[in-house]
Amino acid sequence: MADLMEKIVSLCKRRGFIYQSSEIYGGVESLWDYGPLGALLKNNIRNLWLKKFVQGREDVVLIDGTVLMHPKTWKASGHLESFTDPLIECKKCHSRFRGDELAKKKCPQCGNEELTPTRQFNLLFKTFLGPVEDKAHVTYLRPETAQSMFTDFKLVQESQRLKIPFGIAQMGRCFRNEITTGNFTFRSREFDIAEIEYFVEPGKDEKQFEVWLDNWERFFLGLGLKKENLRRHEHSKKSLSHYSKRTVDIEYKFPFGWAELAGVANRTDYDLKRHSQFSGEDLAYFDEEIKKKYYPYVIEPTMGLERALLAILCDAYTEIKGGRTKTTKAAKEIEVVLKLNKKIAPIKVAVLPLVKNKPELLKKAREVFEILRAHFMVRYDEVGSIGRRYRRQDEIGTLFAVTIDFETLKQEDVTVRDRDTMQQERIKINKLSEFLNKKIR
Repeated sequence: MADLMEKIVSLCKRRGFIYQSSEIYGGVESLWDYGPLGALLKNNIRNLWLKKFVQGREDVVLIDGTVLMHPKTWKASGHLESFTDPLIECKKCHSRFRGDELAKKKCPQCGNEELTPTRQFNLLFKTFLGPVEDKAHVTYLRPETAQSMFTDFKLVQESQRLKIPFGIAQMGRCFRNEITTGNFTFRSREFDIAEIEYFVEPGKDEKQFEVWLDNWERFFLGLGLKKENLRRHEHSKKSLSHYSKRTVDIEYKFPFGWAELAGVANRTDYDLKRHSQFSGEDLAYFDEEIKKKYYPYVIEPTMGLERALLAILCDAYTEIKGGRTKTTKAAKEIEVVLKLNKKIAPIKVAVLPLVKNKPELLKKAREVFEILRAHFMVRYDEVGSIGRRYRRQDEIGTLFAVTIDFETLKQEDVTVRDRDTMQQERIKINKLSEFLNKKIR
């Protein structure tokens, strides 16, 4: 399975999905740049999430809060005290590790058994607001998007005239100074989170928890993840975060083992009460239907986009020994097909002239390319044999390949090849956009 991860890392770099940040300077550990295909894939996941949970619901609205917030925010939220991981350092090589992830009481780097006692390490990135670097100007890069949804709760509720139950959604960049990194993009220090804070009447929280857990799991199945690669993990009382009454993770079977993909937490009324206490602003809600004032309970579904993207790549990566074509060369190789879900594949269609030394074919191919890219994300490729170009597109998950050949010049039709079945159909150019749209939507 470790071999699979190495292949995915190689594919991501070679085909332009993911690169290590600042690679020309040796790279930065656990920081990643998303290349042309990775950025498109990530954006497609983002848009699908927005369509399902914001556009598709009347009771959820979207905000876009800042990365930097008032320093008191993190005192009220409990992050200054509780947002920590157990840290252990090797006394010999001075490597540092999370204490809860050491299988044996010895350094995994050098094997030394002399380790420091465990201490709590705060994961917040510290910075300063303004030109003066002193305690009065200290603030932190947000480790989650949740807090601005709590501090803006009253503003959002009143301006949008929302009634409980309702949700506030947000998607954005977060930062955590992780002790232990690794497993490619799984644990990154800079990443995007998609979260919803769903506010409910106390006493109705447990039912809504189950509803959102089901919603969240169905979303990942809708991204194309296999059901057998997903499972739920209930947190023990001892392992719950300081704000949580109940947390269930949705785990994915990565090549390195089962690990958290997303989660749903019952945050109770902890956050609104704490921010009311520290700010002096009453964030309680008056419920007109029951004529009662209360602090809403909060159900929080959350996911990391990078982890979702990594799981999608792992699930979609498919090797066919001997290749799918009958040529002698293909029979000696392993062919890779990235079977991405049609909703999120970065490139929907590739336009391929049969050969590149015939100007009339190239001209017609360019005409088809211009027609299609008004409707889809399309790639044009004229380099190499047609079989090699098919395989290149299969490897990046392109859904359909449109080939312009000599018959096209006579009949005004093209060959459309399906990525997964390899079946080919002849379609008239004036019907091509309509045909592809029905297949892709």
